[in-house]
Amino acid sequence: MGNPTVSELTQELHELGVSEGDVLLVHCAFSRVGPVQDGPRGLISALEEALGPEGTLVMPSMTDDDEQPFDPLRTPCLGMGIVADTFWRLPGVMRSDSPHAFSAAGSRAPLIVAPHPVDIPHGPDSPVGRVHDLDGSILLLGVGHDGNTTVHLAELLGGVRYRRKKELVAIDGGQPVRISYEEIDHCCENFRLVDEWLEKRGVQKMGTVGHAEARLIGSRVLVAAVVEQLTRDPTVFLHPPGTDDQCDEAWASLER
Repeated sequence: MGNPTVSELTQELHELGVSEGDVLLVHCAFSRVGPVQDGPRGLISALEEALGPEGTLVMPSMTDDDEQPFDPLRTPCLGMGIVADTFWRLPGVMRSDSPHAFSAAGSRAPLIVAPHPVDIPHGPDSPVGRVHDLDGSILLLGVGHDGNTTVHLAELLGGVRYRRKKELVAIDGGQPVRISYEEIDHCCENFRLVDEWLEKRGVQKMGTVGHAEARLIGSRVLVAAVVEQLTRDPTVFLHPPGTDDQCDEAWASLER
């Protein structure tokens, strides 16, 4: 397979199930998608073409450094991949003013990137929560559900009690302020279980975009499937104690 063109990528996205007018939250590992025509910018163009003028494209855009105040005009998000870090810099793309930022372009972008609380990064009042409310979809390109932030929304809605202590620096009244909070978090490796749950329901579309495996799933459908499992076992995502530090911290929080 050569380097797919923007037109070919757009066709693959449509074949997967992306439709004009959709609200689409994308998580992407470009190293697995590429090489494609025009690199990361070409993939973004294909996503925009597939969504059409009434659609909305959304990507994570959070800071890589919690020790530095977040500046939506300058702070990179290299940890989210080159596609996400390219996207927020493009003309017409809006970025939320939060260390847990998301970027969006399209008709629903102003709503999605409106102010959201720092201490509940992926709750109902957050970009992932708003994509859910808008009956949007999630596209995973070259990544699995261990990179899917919407699963954290499902954890919150499912009532999990575990938390990890976090700190970051934000701007308040023009001055840097250190904020301490507790976030629903762990190593996230067991988010891979979501694949099986969705496949049993027959609600996840699988295909190829560029050179990468692609998954497309409705946000509401995903959240409902995860909440159902968490109702049965609220700690299903945590490794057994002693496996890794992040899950151990989550387990310890249940004893407080």
